[in-house]
This record gives sequence, structure tokens and C-alpha cells, in this order.
Amino acid sequence: MLSLPVFGWQASDAHKPSQEELKKKLTPLQFDVTQNSGTELPFANEYWHNKEEGIYVDVVSGEPLFSSKDKYNSGTGWPSFTRPLVSANVVEHSDETLGMTRTEVRSRYADSHLGHVFPDGPAPTGLRYCMNSAAMRFIPKAKLKESDYGEYLKFF
Repeated sequence: MLSLPVFGWQASDAHKPSQEELKKKLTPLQFDVTQNSGTELPFANEYWHNKEEGIYVDVVSGEPLFSSKDKYNSGTGWPSFTRPLVSANVVEHSDETLGMTRTEVRSRYADSHLGHVFPDGPAPTGLRYCMNSAAMRFIPKAKLKESDYGEYLKFF
């Protein structure tokens, strides 16, 4: 496996647990979203309205994904970001399900389905990373150090 140090989180530590382990670790919604490319309901998910400072990591592997600094209210009911916090941890694929072409966003190491990216976001990128809360875990700024993500404090 590729080993890229990313502050306190190490890519060499990332692995995707077995389906059996994931079913024990994740809620049914988290499992459906991350493993079956499901989608949670808009305006009824954990982070769509979260305004607290911190970072969002993959619920399966802990890969750092997005920052509250890049989060904005897109009006869609899902957490939306203008860019990834660590672009190397985000992989994009063409998705032609539902009779349309979209760009799916997955985590690099756990291969979790996160959501989709659209070219209708605000400056500076013009992108809207529309993510599922169920695919992420939020780590508040005040808990970054104790959660082994202390190096990200410099972004706040």
C-alpha cells in the first residue's frame, strides 16, 4: 500500500476492514452509503447544518477529507465543500447511474462512497463537493490534537 504521511494521520495505517467488520462498526445507514453508494436524505442528516470549526474524516478509515473552512450552505441539504482538505485522499470517478452523468467522490484508502462533485459551486473553485454525512465523522477543532489530527490546527 502507498504510504504518504499526512500530518498525524498516516496512510500506512489506513485499511478497509472486511464487510463483516464494517457491518459491526457502522450503522446501517453508514454501511449503505459507504459500501453500496447509497444516499441519505437531504436536510435530515447529521452535518448539513453543522457550523462548528473542525475537519471531516472518512468514517471507515479516518482519512482526512474536508475542512469546515471550505464548507458552505449550498441549499441542497447535504454538507457541501468547495474543495477537499487533502486532495490525495479523494478520488473521482464517472457515475452514470440514475440516467445521468455525474462525478462520484470516493475516499482513496477505504474506497468509501462519499457523494458527488458538481461544477456549480462558489469561488474560489467553482466546485460543490456534495457529501453524505453518513460517510464522514466530524472532529471539532478543540479535539483535533487528542484525536491525532493536531497538525490540522494550523488551518484554523
